Amino acid sequence: MLIWAIDGIPEVTAGDDIAALTLAAIEAGGGEALEDGDIVVVTSKIVSKAEGRAVAATDREDAITSQTVRVVATRGGTRIVENLQGLVLAAAGVDASNTPEGMVLLLPEDPDASAEKIRKALGKNVGVIITDTIGRPWRQGQADIAIGAAGIRVLEDLRGTADGNGRTLEAAITSIGDEIAGAADLVTGKANRLPVAVVRGLGHYLGEGSARELIRPASEDMFRLGTDEAWNEGFDAGLRAGRNGGDAGQASSL
Repeated sequence: MLIWAIDGIPEVTAGDDIAALTLAAIEAGGGEALEDGDIVVVTSKIVSKAEGRAVAATDREDAITSQTVRVVATRGGTRIVENLQGLVLAAAGVDASNTPEGMVLLLPEDPDASAEKIRKALGKNVGVIITDTIGRPWRQGQADIAIGAAGIRVLEDLRGTADGNGRTLEAAITSIGDEIAGAADLVTGKANRLPVAVVRGLGHYLGEGSARELIRPASEDMFRLGTDEAWNEGFDAGLRAGRNGGDAGQASSL
């Protein structure tokens, strides 16, 4: 597997064609031309800029609220929420880094559709992944994940296959999309003005796929709320049960 960042992509503004900018940067820089089977990884920042998703920074809290479906947890001034794209992350993905002064960016409205538009315009049989950076429960630091995808299988289901000792795997589903996103971030970085990377050697993952497949369904989510929020919800449910004549056993079951 080879991964490299594409140098020479200019500052992206509303209405820009990311595929055209990428191909022009490759040609101008004399770098490796795209080949069938490559995977092009694009930071959501430039997709948002190209799609005109910038809003005034003075309205940041309103912007976060407008993108919020459900509040998961709050700590101080930080809100962890589920946003309109179904992602759970801080501030609904509204971001001020690497943006014009006085502006913040909303995530692309439909990252999968954005990825498909770029893929078609690149003119090769490639996969496209759009990434964003998030924090993760139980883990320090941030990592890049796939929030949009086209032309690539984002999950590899290994359940039912055998491990090295011949035992049947029962829960192994590899997040290919997120692993590629994280790998690409190692060459693009956060402040290098290198928003696009190419991954070569993983063409066997090309196929039908959507980044929405990476979002855990609510019915399988064991951590729908933050610790304090879950405790408060349970406490309130207990009070309601008591007022309605429920006993301690009923309250605790809630």
